[in-house]
Amino acid sequence: MLKISHISKTFNPGTVNAKLALDNLSLDVADGDFITIIGANGAGKSTLFNAISGSFFTDAGEIVLDGTDITLMPEFKRARSIGRLFQDPMRGSAPGMSIEENLALAAGHGGWLSSVSRADKQMFRERLALLNMGLENRMQQPVGLLSGGQRQALTLMMATINPPKLLLLDEHTAALDPATAEKVLELTEQIVSGGRLTCLMVTHNMQTALELGNRTIMMDRGQVIFDVSGQDRKNLTVADLLEQFKSASGKALDNDRMLLTR
Repeated sequence: MLKISHISKTFNPGTVNAKLALDNLSLDVADGDFITIIGANGAGKSTLFNAISGSFFTDAGEIVLDGTDITLMPEFKRARSIGRLFQDPMRGSAPGMSIEENLALAAGHGGWLSSVSRADKQMFRERLALLNMGLENRMQQPVGLLSGGQRQALTLMMATINPPKLLLLDEHTAALDPATAEKVLELTEQIVSGGRLTCLMVTHNMQTALELGNRTIMMDRGQVIFDVSGQDRKNLTVADLLEQFKSASGKALDNDRMLLTR
């Protein structure tokens, strides 16, 4: 479904600030895979997502999505097949537009309510009701007035209202309080598994990385250093992950944020 072959990316090449962010990385993602991705700051997780979504072109390698080579495809064209959520709940929606207008935009109506049918509006309400946040009764409210959790849940709905070929979730609950983060993760599981979406999700919570999805990969210094699924993954504990990181990278994990959310 997604085949990444030997991609590399160096920022500021030829200068004292040169940074090798992706180092000959390869990854095969099967149709319907829900992969959680963990790694310390600077491991290359967000850079990998930027490479897949087309925020920049890689220096080497190839990216193929559903049989189409997208390596040199512009970002706006990739966006037709790739949905993405960011850590910041303020990204991914238009704050000055209403909830209904944002959904119309995501559904392909250009945000123009005049082109939205009654059936579309009913579908919006039904989808919003599934979020269990009361947003179905606030369709005319500007999105900028929503809480971070409400906005992130809405953005998740917007990113999947037309099911993408690939969904990228870049620590999309990291900025939320624990209770809200748990609720958004439950919605994520419901939407991804219920829609059989292919999804890559970066998380700093190692327990979440083992509980959600069907496969977990660990990154360090721009490479995939550990990839586990099936029964081997079910038998893993957070302590096992820490030991795997030390074994594969040659160093202990020293990311306080990850260690505090074990």
